[in-house]
Amino acid sequence: MTLLFHISDLHFGLEDPAALAWLADCVARERPAAVLITGDLTMRARPREFAAACDWIGTLDVPVTVEVGNHDLPYFNLVERFFDPYRRIRGIEALLERELDLPGVAIVPLKTTARAQWRLDWSKGRVTPKALARTLAAIDGAPPGSRILVTAHHPLVEAGTKGRALTRGGARALRELAARGVTAVLTGHVHDAFDLVQSTAAGPIRMIGAGTLSRRIRSTPPSFNALRLDPATGALDVSVRNLAAVPTPDMQIRDIPPDALPPREPGDPVAPVGTVPPVDPPVH
Repeated sequence: MTLLFHISDLHFGLEDPAALAWLADCVARERPAAVLITGDLTMRARPREFAAACDWIGTLDVPVTVEVGNHDLPYFNLVERFFDPYRRIRGIEALLERELDLPGVAIVPLKTTARAQWRLDWSKGRVTPKALARTLAAIDGAPPGSRILVTAHHPLVEAGTKGRALTRGGARALRELAARGVTAVLTGHVHDAFDLVQSTAAGPIRMIGAGTLSRRIRSTPPSFNALRLDPATGALDVSVRNLAAVPTPDMQIRDIPPDALPPREPGDPVAPVGTVPPVDPPVH
């Protein structure tokens, strides 16, 4: 049995120190095979936020892979956002969108963030043909017989919220992943845990979302997912752990919400009049 910790939305700048210390203690005691971080390390992609996030990740002392979230792209420097968006994350560059080959299990990243889109809300997800092709090639190149877990920041489709275009290209991506027998797609972004099975033209596929370890909670306390995967059978057990000791079923939402906006924090910047706000979203 392979133990994995799936965490998301740390939001350094508004991190929850108690939640982070608790997660680090769980890692030290239980020694999971890997920690999978599905994006939003920071609040505003500021250098000091990335520095704090990188320092904390460096203390975990287990294999880690990190997806980039919409909050991790530069907010206020559009030149850097377009031409060098990952400059501030270079303290953990080797961990970004990293493939992990564990015994019987392969972790494969799927990029869903975008520097810009043809819509006002750049916080929403987008799966480009290039990003999907890279992920599918990694799946096809995984060791034979591996169970595949795909990590991304944004949920690929909505559930029960048709037409909101949460992630463009997500439905096609989910269908292609289902066709390749992916065990589950792990995501963050909505700050609440969920575990559901989505139908596609290529068959069903499991979608699992992690909550947040920040103070930007939505409807449930800070949490992370503990995954236990049996490589021999493909059986995957998910338990949601949280500081408030709420039972796992009560921690999981029944579908992916169309709007998951934590309360605005005092001092959150407002985009200047006449500019398009790149990533201070009305939907999060």
